[in-house]
Parts: sequence; C-alpha cells; structure tokens
Amino acid sequence: MALDNIHGRRMYLDELAVVVGAGRSGLAAAHLLAREGARVRLLEHNAAAVSDQARTQLGNLGIQLIVGEHKPWHFENAVIVVPSPGIPVSKLTPFTSAENKAKQPEIIAEIELAWRCLDGEPVLAVTGTSGKTTTASLAAAMLQTQGYTVFLGGNIGTPLSEYLLAGRKADVLVLEISSFQLQTCSTFCPRVGILLNISSNHLDYHKNMREYIEAKFRLFRCQKNMDMAILGEELKPLADVFHLQASRIYIEDSGRFTKCHLLGAHNRLNMEAAWQACHFFGVNEDNSRAAAVHFAPLPHRLEIVRKHKGITYINDSKCTTTAALKVALQAMDKPVRLLCGGKFKGGDLAGLGDLVRERVVEVALFGASREKFEKAWQEIVPITWHESLEPAVKQHNAHALKGDVVLLAPATSSYDLYTDYTARGDDFKRIVEALP
Repeated sequence: MALDNIHGRRMYLDELAVVVGAGRSGLAAAHLLAREGARVRLLEHNAAAVSDQARTQLGNLGIQLIVGEHKPWHFENAVIVVPSPGIPVSKLTPFTSAENKAKQPEIIAEIELAWRCLDGEPVLAVTGTSGKTTTASLAAAMLQTQGYTVFLGGNIGTPLSEYLLAGRKADVLVLEISSFQLQTCSTFCPRVGILLNISSNHLDYHKNMREYIEAKFRLFRCQKNMDMAILGEELKPLADVFHLQASRIYIEDSGRFTKCHLLGAHNRLNMEAAWQACHFFGVNEDNSRAAAVHFAPLPHRLEIVRKHKGITYINDSKCTTTAALKVALQAMDKPVRLLCGGKFKGGDLAGLGDLVRERVVEVALFGASREKFEKAWQEIVPITWHESLEPAVKQHNAHALKGDVVLLAPATSSYDLYTDYTARGDDFKRIVEALP
C-alpha cells in the first residue's frame, strides 16, 4: 500500500480492497477502487439491497459481490477495508484483527479514500452535532454567488467518490462530514474545517462521548498553520486540548446577516460560520449576504409548511436529539404545540424543563419513547400520547389558537415508525396540507 501515491496517481494497483455495504457510498467506493486498479470485493448483508442494474455494473467492472453474513476469509489479504458510514468499526475488528499487525488492513472511510484520489482541489469541510447540512449548503451558495464552481457533497448526499468518477473539476469542494466518517479518516485535510457544536449524539454508535468528541476533532488533525479552523465559541477549551495547528476563528453573531428566511439565532451562527469559511477563499461580504438573503430553509429543518387559520405549522423532523430540540424551541417566539416521539437516542429531557415551561403550551407524543418524555415533563405541561403522528397533529390542530405554532421537533430518530427523518417530515407535511 503506497499512501504517498495520492492526489492524481493510481493507488492500490492489484491490491485487494474490501468494501462493506452496497449503499450509495459503498457502490461509489467500489467503482472508484476498480478505476484505481484494485481487486475489489463488495460485501452486503442484504441481497435485496443490490439491484440487478448494480449487479451488472459490478460484474462489468470485475468487482466481486458477496451477499450474506460476513466471514473472516472475506477480509483475508485485504490492504484496505472501506465500511459504509453506518457500520461501526467495532463490528469489523473481529474480522480484520491479526496477530501480525503489519497484515491488518487499514480501515478507511469512503470520503478518506476519495480524498486520497483528488488532484489538489481545496476542501471546505463542515461537521457538528447539528447545523452542518445548512452550513455546508450556505457555504456552497456563497461560493457560487462569488462565481466559483462548487461541488457540494459528502454526508449531505453525493459521495465524494461520485465526484471523481464523474470527471468533474470544481474550484472548491464543500463537504459535510459526520463523526462516523471522521473516525476512519487519517490523511483527510481540509483547507477550511468548520466544527459548529458538539452535544450528546450517536452514543448508540460510539462507545462513549469521548470517542464521539475525538472523532469530531479529527477534522483538524492534519491541518497546518496555513489552514483555517472555525469552531463554536463553546469549543475553545477542547480546541486547546486537541492542539489545533490551524489558524482559529470562533463563531459569534456579528449582526452581519439580519435579512434571511432562516429561523433562529443558531442559523445566524451558521451563516457566520459559512461566511468566515468562504472569506478564506476570497468571497466578499456583499456576495455572502446576497446568498444568505436568497437561501431557503432546507427541507425538514425548521421548515414552515403552512400558515393556516392563523396557525403556523413547522417541520423540524431533522431534530433527532435533545440538543436539536433545545435549538428549535429557542427559535420560537410564539406559543408552541409540540410534537415529539420516536426512537430515543439519549440526552437530558429533564434539563429542558424550564424551556418547555416557557415556550410550550401542549405536547402530543407519538410512537416510541412515551415514558421518557412523560417522566421528564408530565409535571410541567399537558401531555397526551398517540400511536402515530396523524392523530397527534389533528389534536394540536383542534386545540391551537390563532398565533400558535405547531412544531414537529421529535428529539428522536424516526426508526420506530419511519424509514428515516425525511419520511417522517414528508408525512407531517402530507397531514398538514390535508387539514380542512
């Protein structure tokens, strides 16, 4: 394995590379490795997850597809293993550990693999517990307003490997990157890295909060003093602990962005972070403001769905943590009728008690985790529970007064009733649009 053969030269020529998971990023990684001359083995638990078209393409590229349970021999003699972002490294170590450490394959994220194949394009990377998709999208819009050609991808939807496979050439690559991806990045080095915030999240994936924090700070580990690190103000102590080498900027609301369609003080900080990052690439303040003015809220992120009979219905289905719920409630300046429920990922609901008492007039729970919310808030606010989202929305609609906000901010993942937060948000929009 020749790690110095990065940025423009073929890597892993005739070496065995194992890709785990045949989702979008896994398929892209497998295709990229095949282009780089590797012998590629793609593993997928679920045979139904691989379409006939994908099987044909894999076969045409000489990629070996194995479906079903993973076996130790699947990983033998592999030089690298590229897991899908949702597969914890701990699940792979029983297959990849070896007495001879020199024979252990390197486990790397798809985004790390693609980074090694770039041809020197500068990267602006964004991570954080919340706000990273909005901030990355804002940064892309600001750069485009300045006239740059931009690729926006990574965890936001389009794998970086697809950018390479398409043969594009962008002036700046704007990448959203998750802790799952960062945990298996070793050489990834953005010219500008943004870490917006850190709060308790993904502890069903990471073994503890320390591991989660360490994964987030890997964004900066390869940066030098000519690079830029942009962090939330509250992260100053951690930045010192991790000995960042890059120049640092801490995000604060300068009042620069007052005209926009985004709700809440947190979004003003997101705009400031995007501006500071884009300023590094030469974007001027006027173009940044123009991009912010025209920037529409992204779906499922404090998205106003409908104003009906004096009631505002807001979809924040992307709110999957207690920290995100706190941000959503702080963004509201009208009485809130709150919709919560789903697969609880951890967090301090009781600690939100004062904010709930101040902003919320009624809570309608739906789906799983009823007991978590009732235990925390039953002495604070009226609470009811419903098996699904629709009757919960209809209850709020029946009780709401003119000027109220009906807010979907579940503070949980959606996997009790929906395939993902997008499906949950779309269902909310369907229900709201059908209200008489």
